[in-house]
Amino acid sequence: MTAEQKLILVVDDTPLNISVITGALKDTYRTKVATNGAKALAIAAGSEKPDLILLDVVMPEMDGYEVCRRLKADRTTRDIPVIFLTAQTEAEDETRGFEVGAVDYVHKPFSPAVMKARVHTHLALREMREKLTQQLAAIQKELETARLIQQSILPETPPQIDGLDIAARYLPMTSVAGDFYDFVVVDNKHVGILIADVSGHGMPAALIASMLKIALAAQSAHADDPARVLHGLNQALCGKFQHHYVTAAYAFVDTERRTLTYAGAGHPPLLMWGATSPEVRDVLENGLFLGKFDFATYSSVEVPLRPGDGVLLYTDGVSETNNPQGAEFGTERLRPFLATEKNGSASELADRLLKEVERWAARDQGEDVDDDITIVTIRVTGSVMTP
Repeated sequence: MTAEQKLILVVDDTPLNISVITGALKDTYRTKVATNGAKALAIAAGSEKPDLILLDVVMPEMDGYEVCRRLKADRTTRDIPVIFLTAQTEAEDETRGFEVGAVDYVHKPFSPAVMKARVHTHLALREMREKLTQQLAAIQKELETARLIQQSILPETPPQIDGLDIAARYLPMTSVAGDFYDFVVVDNKHVGILIADVSGHGMPAALIASMLKIALAAQSAHADDPARVLHGLNQALCGKFQHHYVTAAYAFVDTERRTLTYAGAGHPPLLMWGATSPEVRDVLENGLFLGKFDFATYSSVEVPLRPGDGVLLYTDGVSETNNPQGAEFGTERLRPFLATEKNGSASELADRLLKEVERWAARDQGEDVDDDITIVTIRVTGSVMTP
């Protein structure tokens, strides 16, 4: 809309003031006039909304403060900038005007040049706010699209593997996240599990996390060799980005041999515990994080599996969740919690862990978490012992 098309609503009960104001504005703007608050509200609520309102403070029946308050309470008129016209110069009068939503004051007697300058400034500011609002809406739409795309690359459900009960939970900090997990299913007795965490947050981290989907698929031929899988992921990611890196853990479970083979890349350790043992054990075999050093090497470790064993893979959003006092949840709280988790399904374990972290964080409903959180829980069932 050009400056000549802008509509200014002038609200004043004094004919001389109306004449001075409309005369000052007529060469640049269109004007409408209201001589009382009720008429001003009716015009503002009409089909053609004014772009700005010049509003007298002292009027009979309904003063300017009440008119402004009602304008700001109506979602259809609340974004119209209001400039008060007043002879009052006390600080408390101006403070009251700003409290009810005015953007500026023009003091009587009017200077036409000052009035035009104030009107021009606040119209320009409104245009800028509207453009920013449109840009933010477009960004939000793009983020929602990105969120849907990112969710589409995550597994819809955990795989069905003989002798295993598997569950996963994924809680992004924002619309899109840098966490990732996936499964490489060899057959119904062999599965690879990857969990990864890209440094940083937002769209860049999410794009890198999405790259892992393709990179992992390329490692499927040697899914039973975690060290080789991580080496392949590192080679695929190196040189693709500068300011980020990826921590990752990969576990391969063989229910025929009753083993779990593990390799890590700068990632928190895999945790294991048994139905008959109170001890929560680290499984840790870390190399350098992914995506930075093409010379990095990785090795793996093999551990036995027994019926009743629990296994947890997680990103550091779990252990680094802060409570309101700033203390981290930490592994010193995670381990005792897992030690009591002897029964129940993998899904129940995952839900209870998330509730425990949520209880620690003591966030209000809808309040953001500190970091992306991803967990994969495994229960080893009795059938793993079947020869």
